[in-house]
Amino acid sequence: MLYSKIEGEGKPLIIIHGFLGMSDNWKSFGSLYAAEGFQVHMIDLRNHGRSFHSDDFNYEVMSRDLLEYCQHYNLNECSIIGHSMGGKVAMLFASTYPELVEKLIIADIGPKYYAPHHQEILAGLNAVNFSEKPDRAAVEETLYPFIPDFGTRQFLIKSLYWAEPGQLAFRFNLPVFNIKIESIGEALPDDNRFDKPTLFIRGGNSRYILDTDLPEIQKQFPNFKLVTIPNVGHWLHAENPKTFFEETIKFLK
Repeated sequence: MLYSKIEGEGKPLIIIHGFLGMSDNWKSFGSLYAAEGFQVHMIDLRNHGRSFHSDDFNYEVMSRDLLEYCQHYNLNECSIIGHSMGGKVAMLFASTYPELVEKLIIADIGPKYYAPHHQEILAGLNAVNFSEKPDRAAVEETLYPFIPDFGTRQFLIKSLYWAEPGQLAFRFNLPVFNIKIESIGEALPDDNRFDKPTLFIRGGNSRYILDTDLPEIQKQFPNFKLVTIPNVGHWLHAENPKTFFEETIKFLK
């Protein structure tokens, strides 16, 4: 069973993080949506956060995990927000089990194939030698040459935890990601289709959803709307949380 943080009462809203993320990344948003009358389920996908580790890692098994989660909590007519990899999980889940989903919000990802582009991040993570018992500052120092962007390093360091006294580790399953990195970029099946209201929200500076991608999105999600948040990149919800929340709550309500 997937680990989750649940907040609020009302209509179910599931939030799915991106690659190397976890439910904690969405804590502030969880409180905001809960205050608007939603029961918010911020989940950790398999191999992330506090959820179980597994050698199986692809969109089909992650979509099935979500089905088991919904069945366990008896969730129907959910709305789902998915960012990046979490958006692909959400898209596949909604098209496979449309009876469980009322509205879909996809943050800065399309259903198409994406070439592997996390090599530098993985190289940095693999360079950390936990047998030397580094502290958080030492881990960040190791990551810096590979990941000069401060925000990205802080995002990754959030997944550090004390596996035992004096011994840090990453919560995510790095050995499996090293092997299965191709799975992250896989395209969703061509015959995917979800007819209910769907919001695609992209960063104006991001290259993840291009105008040339819109015909394919239209084919798979005929009832879609596109919103672009200007002057932000792929981490649009972190870079401009105010506009992200305003656009999403307007759509959900």
